[in-house]
Amino acid sequence: MKHTRITVFQKALPVLTLLCLVLSIPATAELPVVVDGGSTDYVLTTPSRDGIGKRYMGREISHVMGHQGAAWLEREDRERQERTEILVSELGLQAADVVADIGAGTGYFSFRMSPLVPSGKVLAVDIQQEMLDIITAKADDAAAKNVVSVLGSITDINVTENSVDLILLVDAYHEFSHPREMGESMFRALKPGGRIALVEYRAEDPSVPIKLLHKMSESQAIKEMSALGLRWLVTVDSLPQQHLMVFTKPAPEVSQTHVPITL
Repeated sequence: MKHTRITVFQKALPVLTLLCLVLSIPATAELPVVVDGGSTDYVLTTPSRDGIGKRYMGREISHVMGHQGAAWLEREDRERQERTEILVSELGLQAADVVADIGAGTGYFSFRMSPLVPSGKVLAVDIQQEMLDIITAKADDAAAKNVVSVLGSITDINVTENSVDLILLVDAYHEFSHPREMGESMFRALKPGGRIALVEYRAEDPSVPIKLLHKMSESQAIKEMSALGLRWLVTVDSLPQQHLMVFTKPAPEVSQTHVPITL
């Protein structure tokens, strides 16, 4: 009986072949990430300087501003730079509206909307308890009883379904690490016919002095919001550096029952 001698090299050959294939993949190759539910909404890449290396619908997600940057949100020249009073006036708030300020931070916009909804309320939502502590302290000082702090998560805004007339996101959405899940959560929270006001620095304008990953183009925003089932209404460009993009949750279609006519 003839015996075949297998060398150490022959035993290691399959492993060496696999290693060569792995090393041949470019460093920037995109790897799909399977998230909860078996979805492949996200793709991992090599992180850029300002990003987390996770892409959603072709867009790399940026790093998050922590509560350490709270002072920047309350800077004295913010009104002049961003014309925030114009932004609030463009929202068309009604007295009884329930508004959710997502990524509320220090409550800069929450407290500017509060007087405009005297019989409604403002839900100031953030995932950082430190930010909510700032909002709670400011609400006590200002006696703003209709500003309510809400602790959300990276996947859920933690707001009751079909309860909100308007969701406002100012320079926050591009930082969401789970934009698909957060978007679905916002969709659920909106009343039928409710609106999302998405405010982002204009990526199409190179003169806007903001890092690229902290901007968003109108086309990208429409693509991502449409994927959630939202309908684009209008883009307001009355702000000096930002898009104000408005989307709505369509009301469910009412089926018409045909009653036969009896002669």
